[in-house]
Amino acid sequence: MTDKPPRGGPPKDDEANRLGRRVRRYAQVGAGVGGIAARAAGGRLFGVNTFNERTARELKSALGGLKGPIMKVAQMIATIPDAVPAEFAAELAELQSAAPPMGWPFVKRRMRAELGPGWEARFKSFEREAAAAASLGQVHRATALDGTLLAVKLQYPDMQSAVDADLNQLGLIFSIHRRIDSAIDTREMYAEIGARLREELDYEREAAHMRLYKHIFADEARVAVPDVHAELSTKRLLTMGWLDGAPLLDFRDHDMATRNAIAEAMFAAWWAPFSRYGVIHGDPHLGNYTVRSGGAGEDWGINLLDYGCIRIFPPAFVAGVVELYRALETNDRDRAAAAYENWGFRNLSGELIDTLNVWAGFIYAPMLDDRVRSVADGVRPGEYGRKEAFAVHKRLRELGPVTPPREFVFMDRAAIGLGSVFLHLGAELNFHRLFNEAIEAFDTQALDKRQSAALKKAGVPLAA
Repeated sequence: MTDKPPRGGPPKDDEANRLGRRVRRYAQVGAGVGGIAARAAGGRLFGVNTFNERTARELKSALGGLKGPIMKVAQMIATIPDAVPAEFAAELAELQSAAPPMGWPFVKRRMRAELGPGWEARFKSFEREAAAAASLGQVHRATALDGTLLAVKLQYPDMQSAVDADLNQLGLIFSIHRRIDSAIDTREMYAEIGARLREELDYEREAAHMRLYKHIFADEARVAVPDVHAELSTKRLLTMGWLDGAPLLDFRDHDMATRNAIAEAMFAAWWAPFSRYGVIHGDPHLGNYTVRSGGAGEDWGINLLDYGCIRIFPPAFVAGVVELYRALETNDRDRAAAAYENWGFRNLSGELIDTLNVWAGFIYAPMLDDRVRSVADGVRPGEYGRKEAFAVHKRLRELGPVTPPREFVFMDRAAIGLGSVFLHLGAELNFHRLFNEAIEAFDTQALDKRQSAALKKAGVPLAA
């Protein structure tokens, strides 16, 4: 049965960025989160440790009732080493799968607004219950008229208003944090988070990202990318092919050969786009990947499911990543300094370079070690990078402040997320061999031409 057109003319655009919606959002975020943040900040000012399991649970409870970017930021913070205490990270990490879906009345209103009053006739079937729910939208299973299985991604209402309100709240939090701890200037970080969050609301951009990855992995059987169904998609509705797969964590107890094969596919899914096209999949939480069963004579593979948070880097930045690897490989401090400056670091003293090299040495360590190994021996997934980040942050308090270039937000986040996946799987690989294969014959000009051509073909907007 199709929906009847609403009385009184066409439906109003429920994404209108009205002042009232922003005010309500300020009130929600302020009441739910502001008090907890203020108590924690005040405690630090007076030397009292208010970070504990109780306040961590309170924060998760407050954020769990809010859809949208504030929850997305919470997920992000949980993956950045030493950004919050361990108790907070553990609670916030659960938000990645804790978002309750919107009900059928919302689904009908949204589908009618995006595809018109006869929208149900454009599908052979459409499941009322959401198959998955996240911070910005939810996914429903459906079947196309030709029998193709589909995943239909619906954006929650008022997300533009939520972004505006939540980014203002985040700016206030960062401002307070800079007064308490000035080791790292977070202004570029704030700008980067804002740019990426606003991009995630544009499902037409996400569809272009999906076409880009489809092009990148056209000849790579281990990495599957959904097809975009443009005729059933809009700026706030994205319909794609359904990819069957099992959660990655289901494979933790499989044999080593299977776990290693999945890990190699993950390595290819991350490093091949970066080294050849200057692109990364910047949202590393485990719900964005599923594993395709390796049948007789077939390799194990992965499905990449979400393309809202894709970061496109200037070729010079990618060159800096390769250059820093060579500097660490040869213990060349001057070459490392040049790489940092090429990225946008300024006023670097010798001590600051040595401090940054501690973190770089940790990130690059598996790739510098030519042997089969774990990505980090004796480290649990939730602790990956935290000890090293704490040591670096402690030193930066003495030497800083330092302003990380905005590209580092999602570069580091993706690197830590990928390392955590390897730890979850208990994989043991020769990361040195895999990385050197990825950067073999690297050339900045060739990457520039390849990136430009691929972005143009996929229809990805060039603005970063």
